[in-house]
Amino acid sequence: MNSILTQMIRNYEVHNINERKNSIKEVMQEIVLCGLARAGFFEKAAFYGGTALRIFYGLDRFSEDLDFSLMTADPDFHLSGYFPVLEKEIASYGLNVTVSEKEKTVDSAVRSAFLKGNTKEHILLFYADPDLGGVAGNEVIKIKFEVDTMPPDGATYEHKFRLLPAPYGVTLYDLPSLFAGKLHAVICRSWKNRVKGRDLYDYLFYLSHHAKVNLLHLKARLTESGLCEKNEKITIEDVKGLLCRRFETIDYEQAKEDVRPFIKDPTSLNLWSAEFFEQLTEQLQPV
Repeated sequence: MNSILTQMIRNYEVHNINERKNSIKEVMQEIVLCGLARAGFFEKAAFYGGTALRIFYGLDRFSEDLDFSLMTADPDFHLSGYFPVLEKEIASYGLNVTVSEKEKTVDSAVRSAFLKGNTKEHILLFYADPDLGGVAGNEVIKIKFEVDTMPPDGATYEHKFRLLPAPYGVTLYDLPSLFAGKLHAVICRSWKNRVKGRDLYDYLFYLSHHAKVNLLHLKARLTESGLCEKNEKITIEDVKGLLCRRFETIDYEQAKEDVRPFIKDPTSLNLWSAEFFEQLTEQLQPV
């Protein structure tokens, strides 16, 4: 195996096949970030979402996708221009994957792409004593990345660096802007028949790190979702009210089931209830 991959995978303590798959995906996510950085992607786009929170702020759960937002709206933006450099970067580590842009079937400002490779092949590449139980021969390891080409206003950014797989820099939302995006998800995301407990888990992570809220960016997101008018002022007390009303509607057993496969310590979910979240929400502070 490539010595850089050995160095990166050594950081993971894995106990089962699911954790091995997730560790491989996390390493591949960082290779994708490095490749996009070398391609000049972060001159136009910023990294945000759960994976950004994991890599740069230490969120202790696995996050599946890579989410990006253009810093200046551009409806004609295409991801495919970055693929040649990205594919070259990935191949340099001996990874056998394909990168393709998803064809749009509905009118959307979001551009999506997928990196795909054979799961068994990559477990064998990363681990000398592979556990292949329950892995089908045609199973695909997949990493999705998306870019919002018409992002809401008000986000603020920072630049951070990583040393592995090679030194690179990333533009990303700062912590208050990341938190604003997560608050919008908790308040507005349509969970349909499956409550996304990962949103709630991340919400608690922000609170535990005393993150403050970029209210300007949150208001832009809420306006986009139709929860407030463009000229309407929104306060932190308004946000607390929106959150507490949402907490009253959640099926917490479903929420726990959703997040359990992505975390190491499921006992941390035992206290989850409307009362628990509502009381902790009093801690919210704006920038």
